[in-house]
Amino acid sequence: MHTPFQHQFLEYVIRENILQFGEFITKSGRKSPYFFNAGLFNHGESLLKLGRFYAKALTNSGIPFDMLFGPAYKGIPLVSSLAIALAEEGRSVPFAFNRKEAKNHGEGGILVGAALQGRVLIVDDVITAGTSVRESVALIEQAGALPAGVVIALDRMERGQHALSAVQEIQNTYGLPVVAVANLDDLWYYLSNNPQWTRYRDAVEEYRAQYGISSSS
Repeated sequence: MHTPFQHQFLEYVIRENILQFGEFITKSGRKSPYFFNAGLFNHGESLLKLGRFYAKALTNSGIPFDMLFGPAYKGIPLVSSLAIALAEEGRSVPFAFNRKEAKNHGEGGILVGAALQGRVLIVDDVITAGTSVRESVALIEQAGALPAGVVIALDRMERGQHALSAVQEIQNTYGLPVVAVANLDDLWYYLSNNPQWTRYRDAVEEYRAQYGISSSS
């Protein structure tokens, strides 16, 4: 089901060149016709909009959670923007993030922000290999809290080394729901229904036919 806010999200990230088209080599060595660069959410307005998109997807999902966690480094501004967007909607929730290296002075430790407790939702940009999610789950469980799920901006819906996508592997391994603001099916639908972007549709469809999965659920 393609919703108006997914259309608005894709329209925004394409217009701002955050979602780019061309030839890009992914971490897996594949040649992809598109690339999502969350690092280009690099000014106040774009982060505000992204947080609101995350909040909408999260609200629609119905996942219960008590707090948010953003894995370093990209997850730090993402979790902050989502916390602000939720506060705009009248729900102020605590959040935390981690350092790549433990701090041995001041407050010390590897975690920053609220103490990890209750049901903790992980906020990330995409899931490529699932490394940051696995590390986040370990930190949350070590703190005695419960991983509640993952929310990401874009689900590429493509296979990893085997039949499953990285998102499906996370779902199967940890039993966690993964919610995306938009996925590859939404992108293809958007390209197909907006004449100015249809020139990219065939390349995306060819990539999906070669590497894609039928569903992320």
